[in-house]
Amino acid sequence: MKRLVLVGAGHAHAQVLLEWRRRPAPGVELVVVSPVGLAPYSGMVPGWLAGAYRHDEIVIDFPRLCAAAGAHWVDAELDSLDAQRQCVHLSTGAPLEYDLLSLNVGSTLRPPPAAGARVLAMRPLALLPPAYGEVLSAWTSEPGARPWRLTGVGGGPAGVESMLAVMARLRRLRPDRPVHGTLVSDSAQLLPGLSPAARRAASRALAAAGVSLRLGSAWSAQVGEHSDLVLWATGAQAHDWQRDPARRGGLAVQAGGFIRIDEHLRSVSHPQVFASGDCAHWEPAAGGLPKAGVVAVRMGPVLADNLRRAIAGRAPASYRPQPRFLVLLATGDGRAIASRGAFGAEGAWAWRWKNRIDRRFIRRYAVAAERGPAVSRAPTTSLHEGDSA
Repeated sequence: MKRLVLVGAGHAHAQVLLEWRRRPAPGVELVVVSPVGLAPYSGMVPGWLAGAYRHDEIVIDFPRLCAAAGAHWVDAELDSLDAQRQCVHLSTGAPLEYDLLSLNVGSTLRPPPAAGARVLAMRPLALLPPAYGEVLSAWTSEPGARPWRLTGVGGGPAGVESMLAVMARLRRLRPDRPVHGTLVSDSAQLLPGLSPAARRAASRALAAAGVSLRLGSAWSAQVGEHSDLVLWATGAQAHDWQRDPARRGGLAVQAGGFIRIDEHLRSVSHPQVFASGDCAHWEPAAGGLPKAGVVAVRMGPVLADNLRRAIAGRAPASYRPQPRFLVLLATGDGRAIASRGAFGAEGAWAWRWKNRIDRRFIRRYAVAAERGPAVSRAPTTSLHEGDSA
């Protein structure tokens, strides 16, 4: 009996489980490890921040999806990895051996403290709900109508969407209270990489929301001192264990700690280890690939296929990233901005389009979990002696 261990409740692993439910591999024990059972879909997070969705509408229920796929769910996180001995050590203190390992653990942010201000980091997504709940509670319960000063840090899609979403949500909850917004970015350009038309549309949306822009301006402690709430949405960072040579156990990483993978989504140093999504650095592309949910989603089918190929001892397939992909940014007001290549436009139609795409995506996993296994199968074996759920 071979053991395939998936660490992380990311978008790519959701697709592996969906495919596994449809076509399980005989003689393979599938184990999924994550401290996050209800994993938010990144594409719907801005809509949730703005109040367009309930939290239960934007999450993938991994324990139920695991049950449908015949996989064993382990509520824990990876503490360290011994890639040479093919063993992960969990936060519970238990070791978990594997024949194949797949990492889809996302990324994190390490915002500096901001004196006098609440700081809301946009990653990891699983930590957002309780933190955002505290922000909304403070906003609605605070007596009087003292204005809040909201500062967003990061001029990429996450920075723009979170700023517009939170501004809209605060104003709907307390229309009697003013809120003033400033978006700070060390880039001289808003939304670098998107079409000029999309960038202009984003600038108009921010201006309409009363958000002032400070481009080409680095974060400083003085900015925090003049803020009530800071939305931290800068570039993704690798988790602590990836940055620590002792904890990553010889796994090859690039300078920032992201796992170096080849065109087959395998570690360049340990072929029994696969990685995808934000935690990975795709070596064939100079500078890697964008840290975006769409990249993890596109990697999912190739990852599922290559894990099956590796189990069977067959040659892996190559992942070919799209040179261009559609970006849909919610603006918090029932509208969205669409960008692909040189194309850019905005309007309510773009929000309706985005909403349909996102709801259809999340519904696939809800339906699979509700229906249970696609075929009958023997139960998976128990974990090895010394392993723990």
